Amino acid sequence: MTTDRKKNWYVVYTIPRWEKKVASVLSDRGVDYYCPLNKVSKQWSDRRKTVLEPLFKGYVFINISDKDKWSVREIKGILNYVHWQGKPAIVRDDEIETIRKFLHEFTNVEVVDTQLQPGNEVIIKQGLLMNYKGILLELTGNKAKVRIESMGVQLCAIFEKKNLEQVN
Repeated sequence: MTTDRKKNWYVVYTIPRWEKKVASVLSDRGVDYYCPLNKVSKQWSDRRKTVLEPLFKGYVFINISDKDKWSVREIKGILNYVHWQGKPAIVRDDEIETIRKFLHEFTNVEVVDTQLQPGNEVIIKQGLLMNYKGILLELTGNKAKVRIESMGVQLCAIFEKKNLEQVN
């Protein structure tokens, strides 16, 4: 891999439970990677053991130049890049450093999905009801059922999840 060009951090999807295998291959090929591992205490029927598990299931971070970016797709176990707006998403250096510091400071860390959950208050980001607030009732695939109160009545409507934002 070349070292003369600016490198960016990217995220690759891996085959489920292949994060450590992919990290090993990346290491063997001299690719700068980060597979954050979390110390977790596991209980088996006969013993208790502390093991290292990937913090982000199915993902590995790689630090690579634009020129070399596509060669890692050939590595067995890597499925694709995580995309944002049609291009492989770039992760800022300070975000990687924050994860490193956090894992250095704490053990048995849990990644909590902060996506939309039924019962949460949401705001509609697009369409005729833009900027209306409502309560998320249920999620089905990419659709969300939201209850909106207006003029003393309750309306329920189905929206695409991408058009909703959780109210904090």
